[in-house]
Amino acid sequence: MTQTPTAHTPAQEQARAQLTVPAQHPMVTVLGSGDSLLRVIEKAFPAADIHVRGNEISAVGDSKDVALISRVFDEMMLVLRTGQPMTEDAVERSIAMLKASDNGESDGQETPAEVLTQNILSSRGRTIRPKTLNQKRYVDAIDKHTIVFGIGPAGTGKTYLAMAKAVQALQSKQVNRIILTRPAVEAGERLGFLPGTLYEKIDPYLRPLYDALHDMLDPDSIPRLMAAGTIEVAPLAYMRGRTLNDAFIILDEAQNTSPEQMKMFLTRLGFESKIVITGDVTQVDLPDGTKSGLRQVQDILEGVEDVHFSRLSSQDVVRHKLVGRIVDAYEKYDTTHGTRNGAHQGRGKSGHKGK
Repeated sequence: MTQTPTAHTPAQEQARAQLTVPAQHPMVTVLGSGDSLLRVIEKAFPAADIHVRGNEISAVGDSKDVALISRVFDEMMLVLRTGQPMTEDAVERSIAMLKASDNGESDGQETPAEVLTQNILSSRGRTIRPKTLNQKRYVDAIDKHTIVFGIGPAGTGKTYLAMAKAVQALQSKQVNRIILTRPAVEAGERLGFLPGTLYEKIDPYLRPLYDALHDMLDPDSIPRLMAAGTIEVAPLAYMRGRTLNDAFIILDEAQNTSPEQMKMFLTRLGFESKIVITGDVTQVDLPDGTKSGLRQVQDILEGVEDVHFSRLSSQDVVRHKLVGRIVDAYEKYDTTHGTRNGAHQGRGKSGHKGK
């Protein structure tokens, strides 16, 4: 894509940019079906006028807007060159990243194209990639550090991306096995009182981890890998007393661990292993009076070498757009009313003082 020199009109303080889309890229890939991608850009920059004629795109408006619009199209072209299609969501996230960088809200080291084209795992006809800057930094941190905490609200891809990295590590023979665990807090960790076999007892609490596995591996291979011990899915209570070598270990729903459980789990780390711990500190389901190990560990391990905390926010939610708005609305309510999860602090099982 080429851009003509920006022309300024002093009286109106406007700028103009002319962009040429290379012939090898059909305009529908740039503008979207029914101009859907163009409408996303127009909505993000309502004060600018964007016109398309043939393979020429022109933008007229405030110099800052025009510069950002040019950068948006440049980033889109870089993504399209990799053979990856652009979606409305990807364009929206690209614009948000560029605006944040332009406003000084982000250090801007990574470009939208770098974020959107980073492949983690290709499986069953689809490729798993980060969709936001914080997700990319979370994935990069998993590569660089032995212990990584992924902390953020529901829908930010904390567990899903960690699972993708675990499968990638297994397939590339960086580790010999994957261990997935989460606290069965709804059963009070007292699984012996539940009816059925061990598998039937723990299955409901570990089902989200199985669901993610089925997205990333051939479903027929999963029972075989589990029977061989290559993949292990177990409640946190079953980790006690073990040393986990040559493994990629994921602790999910870590906000529901006690401080003692968190320490127990972290000290399971063996040689040539990697640990990823995920959780949402706003959704603690522990009984009254029990502190959250995930909340406490941030104060204990922050700054410790080879331990990294990745924090995601509502801006990183990759589920339905409404999920991000719901997260923001709850945070606003809790800030205004001095509550946690809608319950007054010091009362209710999620709002007990000291968690």
